[in-house]
Amino acid sequence: MTSTLDRPIASGDPILDAPGSQAGPPRMTSRRSRPAAWARRHRRSALWLLPTFIVGVIAQIVNLAGSPQRIDDEGTYTAQAWAIDKLGELAHYTFWYDHPPVGWIQLAGWTQLTGAFERYDVAVIAAREFMVVTTMIAALLLWALARKLRFTRPAAAAAVLLFTLSPLALQFHRSVYLDNIATMWLLASLVLALSRRKQLAAFVGSAAAFGIAVLSKETFLLALPLVAWLLWRNAHPSTRRYTLSVAASVLVLIGGGYILLALVKGELIPGPDRVSLIDGVMFQLGSRQSSGSLADPGSLVSKTFGMWWQLDPVGILATGVAAVGALSIRRLRPFAILLLLATAFLFRPGSYVPVPYVIMLLPFGALLIPGVVQAAIVGYRRKKGRGRKAVAVAAVVATVAATAVAVPLWATQLRGFFLADLDQPMRQAQEWVDANVAKDSRLIVDDAMWVDLVDDGFARDNVIWYYKLDTDPAVQAVSPNGWRDSDYVITTDSMRTFPNTGSNVNQAIESSVSVASFGEGNQQVDIRRIDPDGAEQAEADAQAGFADRASAGAQLAANPALTLDTASRDLLTGGRVDSRIILSLGQLLGTGDATVLDFPAVTGENDAARRQVLLQSVDGEAARTAVTGWFGALDGPVKPSSVTVTDAGVLVTFPVGEPTGLLPHVN
Repeated sequence: MTSTLDRPIASGDPILDAPGSQAGPPRMTSRRSRPAAWARRHRRSALWLLPTFIVGVIAQIVNLAGSPQRIDDEGTYTAQAWAIDKLGELAHYTFWYDHPPVGWIQLAGWTQLTGAFERYDVAVIAAREFMVVTTMIAALLLWALARKLRFTRPAAAAAVLLFTLSPLALQFHRSVYLDNIATMWLLASLVLALSRRKQLAAFVGSAAAFGIAVLSKETFLLALPLVAWLLWRNAHPSTRRYTLSVAASVLVLIGGGYILLALVKGELIPGPDRVSLIDGVMFQLGSRQSSGSLADPGSLVSKTFGMWWQLDPVGILATGVAAVGALSIRRLRPFAILLLLATAFLFRPGSYVPVPYVIMLLPFGALLIPGVVQAAIVGYRRKKGRGRKAVAVAAVVATVAATAVAVPLWATQLRGFFLADLDQPMRQAQEWVDANVAKDSRLIVDDAMWVDLVDDGFARDNVIWYYKLDTDPAVQAVSPNGWRDSDYVITTDSMRTFPNTGSNVNQAIESSVSVASFGEGNQQVDIRRIDPDGAEQAEADAQAGFADRASAGAQLAANPALTLDTASRDLLTGGRVDSRIILSLGQLLGTGDATVLDFPAVTGENDAARRQVLLQSVDGEAARTAVTGWFGALDGPVKPSSVTVTDAGVLVTFPVGEPTGLLPHVN
């Protein structure tokens, strides 16, 4: 006997009565034949789904490490997952309830199960691997949702392609955002909410999935009305009260777990010298700086929307038009309402607009566009009357025109994702730091490289996420003098453009000189040595050092025992050669003649004083050994970091950080 909760329902509602989901008379099949029967029933779907799924996977993984460039938010979520894996803590700094931790707990689970952090040299790329997994699971769920909403197989396949191939989607799906994890769970919740069989289990699963979505990223709470409506509308009237009560209890229980965590830790309500859940919620709801007005070109919301628009203007326009059109289609109306309300919420006056907010909207845009097109085609075939057919024809023509415009735009954007190595400056900067900066140095950094630098041997307390220097008492306790206790600041676009960069970070940047720079524009990464005496003294020291090197270099260049080409002479007399090279060459000339072939720049140090000198090879192994031994014997402030015999000559390299006061001062 079939229970009421398990009985199929024929409600007449288009949302519920999906094709292929209506249960027919029970069939007697053997256990052995069930997989074969299932495969036969779904082979046509597989012919549409598998190719689109494979295309989506390829789009996600090709050049995953190269584009887009790593950003600070990615590093933060990666570092928090790393802290769970390696430190047994919820975060690499004080966990202060700015976001629920369930998102990066899942990320930590993936890295532990697969050894992802050990398989990649760059920690963020290990986390991006999990983003590929969540995105493709979400794509499968989107297909299932589309089929439950009576999409044809081609329309469902189009939804998957839009979700995985749109340049806007690809930009954010590749990035380590909690929203990508939450999207997977939200779609699972919607699919289960539309289930008409075993409703109690399905509704419990829907509520649980939605709870995990919200605890992965709190902004997904905006989808609660949609989930609640689908559960209510789909529940069998005879068991609606019971099934919805159980589902609501599950949702409250999951949400209550987060509150219980704060309560157990004694961090539920605000108090002196402690974080609290209430403070974290109030920060998200009202304390964040407004993103400004869309009418102001310099506002954060204008820049954010401009970035979205640059990636996929056709997709954004098509989504807006489809959302409006879907209001007239019963089965799509709830999704259109959510999309429009979420968009309106985004642009409410005085609001803060997070850059990844668009991630929650992406699956609904991908769903509504083919859904409206399918409805237009069906309408043209079935509806009578010139007016209705004209509307259907206009919708189809608009779709064809949008596709013609989007294809070349998408091709250009996708080529960049697949070929451009935008992250190269970040890797070069990390390699330079690993090779040239002492491991006991203290660094102020973008969180995108925090884990990598700690793994490279820098002490955890000496690698400071710039945001924490002004906001975390635990960090301030080990830096009583603020920015002056740090040796280097490594600036990225995230740091330079962050709207709330604190005074310590700003002063560190202002009171520093660039020692290496990689990339240009938004991808530029600068490594800057901090002068604890302040910005004015840093500038004065830089100018004095330049003048002293130029004066001493001119005297050295006049020595007839030294042979130089024109380019090397210009560098030497122009103050562009490190004072240690000038001193050591002066001493070397006391032993005989010398020929300098070049003062090669270390990669990334084109604007800094040259700290390498290439001397012409001396005939005979004994003579070369004598020269390398002479430089190798130097000690004190002029001790080189390496002396290497190359095919071109003897290359002498001095460590980064030119000492002051080695040369006579020029007044």
